[in-house]
Amino acid sequence: MEPQASRLMEVEATNPVNLPSKPNFEPLKAHEISDGRVQFRKVSVPPHRYTPLKKAWMDIYTPIYEQMKIDIRMNLKGRKVELKTRADTPDISNLQKCADFVHAFMLGFDVIDAIALLRMDELYVESFEIKDVKTLRGEHLSRAIGRLSGKGGKTKFAIENSTKTRIVIADTKIHILGSFANIKIARDSLCSLILGSPAGKVYSKLRAVTARLAERF
Repeated sequence: MEPQASRLMEVEATNPVNLPSKPNFEPLKAHEISDGRVQFRKVSVPPHRYTPLKKAWMDIYTPIYEQMKIDIRMNLKGRKVELKTRADTPDISNLQKCADFVHAFMLGFDVIDAIALLRMDELYVESFEIKDVKTLRGEHLSRAIGRLSGKGGKTKFAIENSTKTRIVIADTKIHILGSFANIKIARDSLCSLILGSPAGKVYSKLRAVTARLAERF
C-alpha cells in the first residue's frame, strides 16, 4: 500500500496544477477606500484664537491644501475650521493629521511647532489641568502657575528644550506637544512643580532623565 501512495505523490509532484497567475491590482486611492464618500472634520475656533487664526491663516492653509491635498475653509457663521478630503488626497489619514494640526494651533501652539504633526507620525498633544494634579485655590494656584513658567518663562523653556517638547500654559490648563516618552518626562516635571518642588530640584532630575534617554538612543 505504501509504495502505491509514494508513486501517486511522485506523479502529483511531476504534474503540478496550473494555477492562474497572481492578479496585480493597483493600490486604491484615498477616496476609493471610503467608497468615494467625502470625509469631513470640523475644528471649533475659541474666541481668543480668532485674531491669531486670521493672521496665520495662509501659514495654516498652504501646507494643508498644497502638501496634504486636503480642502480647508473657515466657516464664519459657525466659527469652525472645516476640512474635507479631495479626489487627489494621497492618504486618508492626512485628514486626521490636518485636524490635529489645526486643533493644536487652537490650543495655543505656534504654527511652526504644530506643523510637526503633519510631518511626523509619532507626535501627540496631551492636555491636563492643574486641579487634576492638586486642588489649589486663590494665591496657591497663582503661585503654582508662576512656578511652572519661572521668571520670564525660564522654567518652561528649560523643560521644553531638555525633553524636546512644546508646552502651552493657558490659565489652569496645560498642553504638551511631543512624542509619547517625551510628554511623560515633561508631564512628570510639571507635576513636581505643581506639587511644590523647587525649580532647582526639578532641573537636576530632568538632567538625569534626559542623560538616560540620550544613552538609550
